[in-house]
Amino acid sequence: MLTRMCRFRCSRAILATMTGITICSIASLLAADEVIPADPPLRWWKGNIHTHSFWSDGNDFPEMIAEWYRTRNYNFLALSDHNVLSEGERWMPYSQIEKRGGPDVLNKYRRRFGSHWIETRGHAETPTFAVRLKPLNEYRALVEERGKFIMIQGEEITDRSQGKPVHLNATNIKELIAPLGGQTVQDAIRNNLRAVQQQADRTGRPILLHINHPNFGFALTAEDLAAVVEERFFEVYNGHPSVEHLGTDERPGVERLWDVANTLRIAQLAAPPLYGVGTDDSHEYHGRPGSHPGRGWIMVRARHLTPESLLRAINAGEFYASSGVTLEDVAFDEAEQTLSVAIEAQPGVEYRTVFIGTLIDGGRESAATIGKDEKPIAAANPSAADVGRTLKSVNGPAAAYTLTGQELYVRAVVTSTRPVADPSFADQKEQAWTQPVGWSKHIEQ
Repeated sequence: MLTRMCRFRCSRAILATMTGITICSIASLLAADEVIPADPPLRWWKGNIHTHSFWSDGNDFPEMIAEWYRTRNYNFLALSDHNVLSEGERWMPYSQIEKRGGPDVLNKYRRRFGSHWIETRGHAETPTFAVRLKPLNEYRALVEERGKFIMIQGEEITDRSQGKPVHLNATNIKELIAPLGGQTVQDAIRNNLRAVQQQADRTGRPILLHINHPNFGFALTAEDLAAVVEERFFEVYNGHPSVEHLGTDERPGVERLWDVANTLRIAQLAAPPLYGVGTDDSHEYHGRPGSHPGRGWIMVRARHLTPESLLRAINAGEFYASSGVTLEDVAFDEAEQTLSVAIEAQPGVEYRTVFIGTLIDGGRESAATIGKDEKPIAAANPSAADVGRTLKSVNGPAAAYTLTGQELYVRAVVTSTRPVADPSFADQKEQAWTQPVGWSKHIEQ
């Protein structure tokens, strides 16, 4: 059998040479047959969809950032610079590059990709010296690996309304969308979401839009998140240290916003809940304080590593957010109405899974929080004891919760005893957040 195979391969190689195809090409084709199965199983793909580079306010070249993620076992990455796509001709003065990235940033770039790859103009140590920023369509071939790592085009649509920052990330976008604004925060979200949907319809290209860091500048209330029912995704964890993930004495943390918004959506608006995304929002890649890579990500369960396959899975809720905890499985059995979680446990680490939800009779009354100026803060704390309450807590590598029929929704958050290696806030422990389940029967008309 081995002899026959050798003869077959040699015959293919001779034929290839005669027809102008190299032996290496044949070897690649044979390897491809072995690597890409005809019926791939469902698996988890790790990715980050909120990242910044020199194209806006990040401090490294996009290839270097992609290489950081690729070499750390990520499977997909979307660079999402502010109001710009990484396309077309773009030169950046070296003085700005050095000021932002440090004196060694160009040498790091050169050591990794070589002088033949880097394009400069002008003379070094003069004001005219500049470096060309490579667009995605040029550098993606250097970093992508079939079945292992892909790049996805992204944009952070960076808007403002009523003096507040309204930031939205569009993933798998094809054409730039300029921020459209609006009289209110909710109007701004709707206007930009409508533009994304129109582009997706016109281009036949699925685009994921999610709301970024709702507590940044305390721009979004739970009511804002609830009211725009067309939007289905927001960042439950963002690794930037300045986004007030935990909130303050007067302002709720992001998880609290999530539970209030989903309670309002399901109980009052008969709308599907928000799903939670984890991201880095990375800007700083050289070890200085700031928003670093590797702090937050999503794990998506799909068969194929393509933008379309990943986005279909995300839209179906087949993903979870993480800041360090890895799940072997998360599943919701519709027949049994049971949400179960299996954790990829690490030696010496303990885990606690908390199942959180709102009961049908809870959270229907709204109570505004009063600030230090004795003025009401936009309501974000309705019926505190009933909204997003702990329904069950389980210690160990596996946990399950069976719904009683009284829950508007149930979600799980897993917290480990292991501190985050690069925390974005004090005393941070590694976590994972699953998506809310058990809600569909409450919104059926």
